[in-house]
Amino acid sequence: MSISHAQKFLFSKEKVPSGVVRVTPDSRYNDKAGYGFEAGVALKETDGGIGADGPFFFSVKLAEGNYNIRAEVAAAAVRVECRRMMVQDTVTGRVAFTVHVRDTMIRDASGKVIGTVRIKPREKNYRHWDNLLTIEFNGRSPAIRSLGITPAREAVTVFLAGNSTVVDQDREPWAAWGQMIPAFFIPGKVAVANYAESGEALSSFIRARRLEKIISLMQPGDYLFIEFGHNDQKQKGSGVGPFTSYKRDLLHFILETRKKGGIPVLVTSMHRRSFDTSGRIINTLGDYPEAVRQVAREQDVALIDLNAMSRTLYEAWGETASLKAFVHYPANTFPGQAQALQDNTHFSTYGAWQIAKCIIKGIRDSGSGLAGFLRDDIQPFDPAHPDDITTWYWPLSPLKPARKPDGN
Repeated sequence: MSISHAQKFLFSKEKVPSGVVRVTPDSRYNDKAGYGFEAGVALKETDGGIGADGPFFFSVKLAEGNYNIRAEVAAAAVRVECRRMMVQDTVTGRVAFTVHVRDTMIRDASGKVIGTVRIKPREKNYRHWDNLLTIEFNGRSPAIRSLGITPAREAVTVFLAGNSTVVDQDREPWAAWGQMIPAFFIPGKVAVANYAESGEALSSFIRARRLEKIISLMQPGDYLFIEFGHNDQKQKGSGVGPFTSYKRDLLHFILETRKKGGIPVLVTSMHRRSFDTSGRIINTLGDYPEAVRQVAREQDVALIDLNAMSRTLYEAWGETASLKAFVHYPANTFPGQAQALQDNTHFSTYGAWQIAKCIIKGIRDSGSGLAGFLRDDIQPFDPAHPDDITTWYWPLSPLKPARKPDGN
């Protein structure tokens, strides 16, 4: 069973209304039913519905598209797919958010399949290529009482194209800004569709047909955020460089987006964590950020200068405090992690949250129409004054370290 229409689930003992599916702790996912809990977690009936002493997952088979989700939860932080944050803080009551569900098929305007995205072997285990919406309920003792799913036909889609600094990182402790920003938008107004993948450059993103997939789904008024550079700078060959091949490929992304009536947004790459002896950030990205700025001016494209904001942010932290924003952990911090993690490119969840706040600042400063879809309670952010890490709440997902993301 795969749905593209409204669907409702009830997780309590009360009488089930007509048209609502009753879910019990024994409702384990299977393809025939098209819904259910993942195995491996001891579930129990509570006053708040069905819960567990820790995180658990519920999946529903859905057709590709955007969906509005409304749920009644108890003591739950909520994420979807590969740890994509929807509700950060533990909440008891009604929550709402909008999600994008996808598959690997590329379809023409009539719906005919004309190809597939060339995903990497590691992506075959990602939750966002599996034709399911998987919801993670996290916290000390989270519970779910009811769940409603309806197509979000009016939502603007914000597509993300990028590398490991943007992707929905699937395992702790890595994270990226793309999986954090959905929580900033008003439910029903915006669906964030993160098509970034670790290790990608502009050219490899095109070759893997990832851009073609995005363009096949794009509707007039949708957005495409484009952030590359870390892997592009490692490419070699005749004619390869920031002001040649890189600018050419950026222009291709822009033109393809505009052909569909979409709105391109260029994002300069954030710095790596590399300090000089005076505590200033060293530019390890060469001329690639400047090439993005040039293309933005030449093509009259909105620009979010994350490169500049990240310099301010990192230097505000300083060399020592910035370790908490990146994946730096002693050996055995996480189950199965025998070696120390010392990664100066990829972020911890706290670091990704702060970078996401830079992106939101960029949306506001650019005058983008997206600024009108930001939640009213989102406060202005100054990279020179990052949030105290002690205010950050992120109960760990069950998916623990596998290996460092591709790319650097």
